Amino acid sequence: MFKLEKPQKVCQIGNFKIGGQYGENPPLLISSMFHNGDKILESRKEGKWDKAKAEEYVKKQEELEEMTGIPAITAMVANSKEEMAGYVDWFTSISDRPFAIDMWVEKPRLEAAEYIAGKGLQDRLLYNSITPWDKDIPGQVARLKELGVKHVIVQAYDVADPSPKGRLTSFNKMMENIPEGTFETILVDTSVMNLPAIAFSGVANKIVKEATGWPCGVASSNGTYMWKEARNLFGAEGFAAMNASGQGCSALFWSDFIFYGPIVAAPKMFPAVVSGSVMAAAMGFYETGKLPSNPNHPFFKFFNDFAQKLTEGGEQSLPEHD
Repeated sequence: MFKLEKPQKVCQIGNFKIGGQYGENPPLLISSMFHNGDKILESRKEGKWDKAKAEEYVKKQEELEEMTGIPAITAMVANSKEEMAGYVDWFTSISDRPFAIDMWVEKPRLEAAEYIAGKGLQDRLLYNSITPWDKDIPGQVARLKELGVKHVIVQAYDVADPSPKGRLTSFNKMMENIPEGTFETILVDTSVMNLPAIAFSGVANKIVKEATGWPCGVASSNGTYMWKEARNLFGAEGFAAMNASGQGCSALFWSDFIFYGPIVAAPKMFPAVVSGSVMAAAMGFYETGKLPSNPNHPFFKFFNDFAQKLTEGGEQSLPEHD
């Protein structure tokens, strides 16, 4: 049910492995900073933010990444190259981790990539993203290749066919503009529309992975945060529980990466995704007889005794495998 027949690509950004067979690697978590409504952002126009609080959030995410084995990248939101340059300079002064840019409009997004390449940071950049709505996809791809950008997210969504299979159609159209070998990493964002549709994006993940082998993922936070009535219905604690559940469930739906929303929520999101990741690893074992090859997987960090019993055949009744 969960195993994929096609060989799966495993991409590497820094020390992070993304992709592979179901349950093989935990999903890459991508957080958001400097988005609209971010309380650390004091003035987007003047380029002012609470640097101390922002660094605190980044270091907490790194601490959780090391503790859980779940890789994490910070995506910085900006409207212009100049604004993004300030964030990138700050981030690279406090962290050696990879990072992502999050910019909706093609022109300033590409200008930001040019700035980052000029600083020799191409290896650390996750370019977010190449979209079906960009005006000049071939030109954008060619320029990114010239700049030496290695890691990109490609958004897959077909307005004419919003079904899970429509995501594959959209991705195939996008790949007509991306010659083989252009990028080392292509992460496919299967476009979440609302909370229940996270399930459809999960199905799309499986369809695209089975057809292409590329890592797929979801912005499940788009679905959870779009359910605005949840705060009134359940209160702040209830919303936090729903939000964490949405991210944890996403880890079960063939998600190689998850946009989990504001970085301030990291202490809730990491445990949620640990839960989904270890269950995915167990399901992968049930179907293949193999535990994750990634020694840093949360399955081994938190349930190594159970892993030993599984490999020794001393825990639960499992089917025989070749």
